[in-house]
Amino acid sequence: MSSGTGLFVTFEGGEGAGKSTQIRRLAEALKAEGHDVLLTREPGGSPGAEAVRHVLLSGAAEAFGTRMEAILFAAARNDHVEEIIRPALYKGRIVLCDRFMDSSRVYQGITGNLEPEFIETLQRVAINGVMPDCTLILDIPAKLGLERVIKRNADGPDRFEKETLETHEKRREAYLDIAAREPERCHVVNATQPEEAIAAEILTIVRQLLKPSAEARMPEAAHHE
Repeated sequence: MSSGTGLFVTFEGGEGAGKSTQIRRLAEALKAEGHDVLLTREPGGSPGAEAVRHVLLSGAAEAFGTRMEAILFAAARNDHVEEIIRPALYKGRIVLCDRFMDSSRVYQGITGNLEPEFIETLQRVAINGVMPDCTLILDIPAKLGLERVIKRNADGPDRFEKETLETHEKRREAYLDIAAREPERCHVVNATQPEEAIAAEILTIVRQLLKPSAEARMPEAAHHE
């Protein structure tokens, strides 16, 4: 992919939806097809943001309130965007990110009861123009997602996993609402399907996004054959 024509794909969804598994599978599939792929995550992804990740997920910032958590997420996101994501996209890489701005809209905005205007202003500053080309929302009933989390976490739930079933279901609804409002960017994937079926569906979606770039790079004569 030529300079400045990278592809930015984000993975979103509630706890236990399988984002980490599916983002790894997509990265492996795209690399096998010869693409230059960067796999990253939030909160984190850059050295500065990883330091903030520990503070957030450990619950150390919880006592300062949801507004402070939202500000910390935004600070980490901006560092991640400027240090890692933007340079990778400029080089034409495919960037796959486990969580991004929609997580803040849902976790701090909807279930954190922060004003939409406050959250959106934070996001504009944090992403500084770097919007996802595609957001894959892995949708799963909250109860099933939490059951998966309990099975996999020997160390117990983190700051956000430990919240009530009602809160998790509200987040699910918020993600579906975002998808309904931004259908060109967001694709909802049924995360209760078998792992292989989910992976195949995601790969099909992303391949469609890559097609226009590939066609644009074809020699002129090839378009007329």
